[in-house]
Amino acid sequence: MTIPHDTPALARQLGHVPLFQGLAIDVLARIGGQAHSKAIGTGELFFNEGDQAEAFFVLTSGRVKLTQLTPEGHQVVLRIIGAGDAFGGAGAFGDLTYPISAEAVEPAVALVWTSSTMRQVLETEPRVTLNAVQFVAGRLHDLQRRYRQLMTERVERRVARALLRLVHEAGRRVDAGVEIDFPVSRQDIAEMTGTTLYTVSRLLSAWEERGIVHSGRQRIILTKPHALVVLAEDLPER
Repeated sequence: MTIPHDTPALARQLGHVPLFQGLAIDVLARIGGQAHSKAIGTGELFFNEGDQAEAFFVLTSGRVKLTQLTPEGHQVVLRIIGAGDAFGGAGAFGDLTYPISAEAVEPAVALVWTSSTMRQVLETEPRVTLNAVQFVAGRLHDLQRRYRQLMTERVERRVARALLRLVHEAGRRVDAGVEIDFPVSRQDIAEMTGTTLYTVSRLLSAWEERGIVHSGRQRIILTKPHALVVLAEDLPER
């Protein structure tokens, strides 16, 4: 579903998006005026892996899961992103198809530009180009770190780190502790950490018995966040 937007308000909003930081308000208004808004529901896709890379997106509300299929057909969750994050830049950088899928894990709205429009912005606005390079470098460093963890760390540490990362990105205080404020399943966590649903379920059940977490259907609360930090950092337990 496409929805209209208020261009001046949109320009101010874009100023807080890392990709567009440092641009004058008139430039932001011009770039924003070339976009339209698209809203999708939970479980729907902005695009699928292998689709023609015809559009570039900046998420303005909701959460989106970026995934990729292995040659064996297993899904890997690369990242779960929130408002202000850009995605789908393959076409703007010259790729013909999307290398990932982008699925809403809750109702989501994104600003959408054509790939050719965003490519023109990159060619004419050096600040956006620099921001894009920094963005890509940050994502590369994150993938390198996660690959190192996958190769060298015990699965318990990887799962603990994944939960802490999700809380850092989207945690909110509740009476019982800190809740991950969007639906996340045990399967999602397994796909984020390179392990199996059985292993994640076993770990969460053990942590529930110790009072570290409380998990329900697609909801996870850290009841003892410090205890999870101890597991994630492999610190000695008191």
